[in-house]
This record gives sequence, C-alpha cells and structure tokens, in this order.
Amino acid sequence: MAAVSNMNTPSSSNSGLPSDGLGARLRRRYFRTPVNAVISLLGMAALLFIGFHALDWAVLKAVWTSPDGTSSVCRDIAGACWAVIQQRWRIIIFGLFPYDEQWRSLLACIVMVATIMLSCLPWFWKPLRLSILWCAGFLIFYVLMRGGLFGMKSVLPADWGGLTLTVFLYAAGVLIGMPMAIAMALLRRSELPLVSRMTGALIDGVRSLPLITILFTAALILPFVLPGWLQGDKIWRVIIGFALFFAAYQAEIIRSGIQSIPVGQEEAAKALGLSYWHRTGRIILPQAFRNALPPTINQLVITFKETSLIVIIGFFEILASGNAAYGTGEWSFAYFEVYIFVALVYFVFVFSLSRYGAYLERRMRFGQH
Repeated sequence: MAAVSNMNTPSSSNSGLPSDGLGARLRRRYFRTPVNAVISLLGMAALLFIGFHALDWAVLKAVWTSPDGTSSVCRDIAGACWAVIQQRWRIIIFGLFPYDEQWRSLLACIVMVATIMLSCLPWFWKPLRLSILWCAGFLIFYVLMRGGLFGMKSVLPADWGGLTLTVFLYAAGVLIGMPMAIAMALLRRSELPLVSRMTGALIDGVRSLPLITILFTAALILPFVLPGWLQGDKIWRVIIGFALFFAAYQAEIIRSGIQSIPVGQEEAAKALGLSYWHRTGRIILPQAFRNALPPTINQLVITFKETSLIVIIGFFEILASGNAAYGTGEWSFAYFEVYIFVALVYFVFVFSLSRYGAYLERRMRFGQH
C-alpha cells in the first residue's frame, strides 16, 4: 500500500512542476529572462535609492518639535520640519473653530467617525437600526458643532472647518445622496415614458455639469432665487448640491446593477404574487447593490476626495486649513510637510474605505454559495 501511495503521489522533483518556495516564485516573476532580470535589478536599485533618501529626509534628519514654538529650529536643516505639524495641527484639524471650544469639534468628529464605523457592522444592516444610528449621530454632531444648548457657545457653520467639516460634508452628502440615487435609478426604469425621460434628463443634466458649478449655484445663486425662509444655512445648501451630484452618478451605477440581474428573477417574484415594493426591496435592490459594489466603492472614494472643492466657496475643510497652517511668514517654507500630513489623512480614510469594500465583496461572494 505504501508503494502504491508513493507511486500515485508525484513529488515536485519528479513531476517537473516548479517549487512553490519564495525563491522560486521570485525567480519566475522577476528573473525569468535576462531582460527581466536587468529591469528588475534596475527597478530595485531605484526603489532603494528613493527609499533611502526619503527615509533620510523624513526621519533621520527631521526636526519633530519646536521647544520655543518658532520655526527657527528648522531654518538650517536638511530634513523635514515636522515641527510645523506640532505647532499648527489645531488649525489643520479644527480650522476656524474657536480655540476654547475645539473640544466640541474633536468630540463631534469622533461621533461622526464612530457612526460611520458602526454602520459598517452587519448588526446595523437593518433600515430601522441604520436610520436610528445615523439620525442620532447627526443630531449629536450638529448640537456639538452649532452649540447654543447645554451652556455651549453658539458657533455658526461659517466657522466650522478642518477635518471635522470634511467628515461631516462627506457623511451628509452620502447619507442624503444614496436614497436620492436609489429613487432616480428606479424612476429612470419606470414604465411611464414621461417619468423615465424626465428622470433621465435630470441625471444627464447634473452629470454634464462640473461639481464646482453646482456648489457655486447652491451657495451663491440660490439665495437670490429662494425666499428667505427657504434658504437655510449655506452649508446645508452646499450639502444638498453635493448630494445631488453624488446621486446622479450613483443612480447610473445602481441602474447598471439592476440591469445585470437576470429577467427571470423579477418574473419569478411576480409569479409568487409579490408587490412591486417587495420585489424591489427584497430581491432587486440587494442583488443590484452586490453586483454594483466595486463601482459604488469607487464612487464613495471619489466623493470623499471631492469635498476639497468647497474651499472655493469659502469653507475651510482640511485642505484649506492645511493651506492656512503654513500660510504665514513663520512657517511658509514648510508647505511640503503640511501637504504630506493632509495626504496621510486622506489616505487613511480612503484606504479604510477600500478595505471595507473588499471585505463586503468577500462576504457577499460567500453568501452566494
């Protein structure tokens, strides 16, 4: 039996198959031919050269603190001046928010991030639970930021800024825009030609405009058109415009997900006597979101980065706050370090979102089997 087992189990040396060791995989991938070997060696040398100089500038020769609070410690160094972050991080994170009230901005940002993270847990994937979570999160955020209650000083939205404003704009735009996108996608597939064409015209019209045009219209033009009681704060008009722009693109993504579902799914649901809303809510939309998950995650990532455009209409989100952090004679030379810090903040949020999207893809793929 042992002899038979040995005969039926070919070894890697006798079968002619390449070994699965790390060295063998590296040789097959990077050193298969002499040309590949030369290109790989040159690429590795370039990466080592760039990496060493980046490490030398960013860490070994860097200045991390400024004991006297001035930029004098960074004037004659060859490395990075991270002391600008130590001295100006409050402006980057909180923007124009009053100094003695910045604890409220920090707590509001934590509440909003916690709301986003909790909504990623499967236990909250119920409409009622998710609605309660987001309503509570936004209410706590707005009370903390606006003030005027519980002895807190009132702070107008024009004085909000930094990372807190970026997170709020993103969360509010997506929260309002996603239901709008679902409604647009369903209306565009309506069997009533007038409804379908009007919705299509709205989607195509919004998508044909640059986002900055919509933001300018919401912030500066609508006050001349709407009555005073309907204008509201500028920040809410901007959020509605932001949400509309997001919804127009997301509606097409959802519609593509719906069209990828086999026709037999809906026909079977009709044969079972399910109503339109039951068919849509329990059969069509769940499959559409699963099919359209990769472009949806991509759209969410793009939307987070597009929040930086609101600086043009007078809001100090994190990028504008970063400009203000080095925009003085004292730290004007340290702009590169500030931009690296802001880029790291964007990277953390975007990378976390992309990893969560990959987790959802794996979870939904397993759920199909």
